[in-house]
Amino acid sequence: MKKKYKVDITATAEADIAELWDYIAQDNPDAATSFILQLEEQIASLEQYPERCPLIPENEFLDRSYRHLLFGNYRTIFKMIDTQVIILRVIHGARLLALQTATAP
Repeated sequence: MKKKYKVDITATAEADIAELWDYIAQDNPDAATSFILQLEEQIASLEQYPERCPLIPENEFLDRSYRHLLFGNYRTIFKMIDTQVIILRVIHGARLLALQTATAP
């Protein structure tokens, strides 16, 4: 039987997603909505096999075991606790995870 994970999204990650929609919607609201819906599908896919996602390179400096799901130019950064996946941030792939994020729940 496949293990199923519960995916929770922090308020910070929700704000990241809203900010991303706002940014894309400046040029094309329909494209923004479509992108966010696809991103949310990708995040929901973490209910199955979140271990398939690689560890983030910043772990070396943060002393954490965060992973990321890559979608388009964006990284969904998350941590796993037992059968829970906690989405911490959704940031542009060129950005590094800030140290203050390391204290997120």
